[in-house]
Amino acid sequence: MNIEAWKRQIERERKQKDRFFKEHWQSPIPEKDRRGFKGLRYFPPNATYRFELELHEHPQKKIVQIEDTGGNLRSMFRWGEFRFTVDGTECVLQAYKSDAREPVLFVPFKDATSGKETYGAGRYLDLHDPEDRTADGKWILDFNKAYNPWCAFSWDFVCPYVPPENWLKVPILAGEMSYQS
Repeated sequence: MNIEAWKRQIERERKQKDRFFKEHWQSPIPEKDRRGFKGLRYFPPNATYRFELELHEHPQKKIVQIEDTGGNLRSMFRWGEFRFTVDGTECVLQAYKSDAREPVLFVPFKDATSGKETYGAGRYLDLHDPEDRTADGKWILDFNKAYNPWCAFSWDFVCPYVPPENWLKVPILAGEMSYQS
């Protein structure tokens, strides 16, 4: 991996997102706040928080109920888990799918920055197949792409809570930080 090219790509994606949030009619930023919107806050890109991992698929894909901020229960398949190490601490995150046929893994998580530097309810990663796969089939779990759910920007949105099994004890100093209007 070319680190400089990777950093440029992360910065490009962040600028595109900021432009979308400021200008697009579907932005989660309330319309009254868009004029003064100067962009989201992010941790600097850090390759330490980018992993190429095998997904340890669960032999039986149990359906779990994940509550959302509106009090609804969402049924999701508990698809598999990622195992990795951060600062010497073994970590495990579950990956979910809302439909067994979809090519996207949903990886919500909380970490030691939640409620401090980052949104208190946690952040999300969406991993797309094949875009987030390596040539040898591993998944790219890049926390530099971690984002806040849209309910972090407006009460108009309903978002899934992070299941306790995806609460990490370590800080993940990568991705979006908490939103300040």
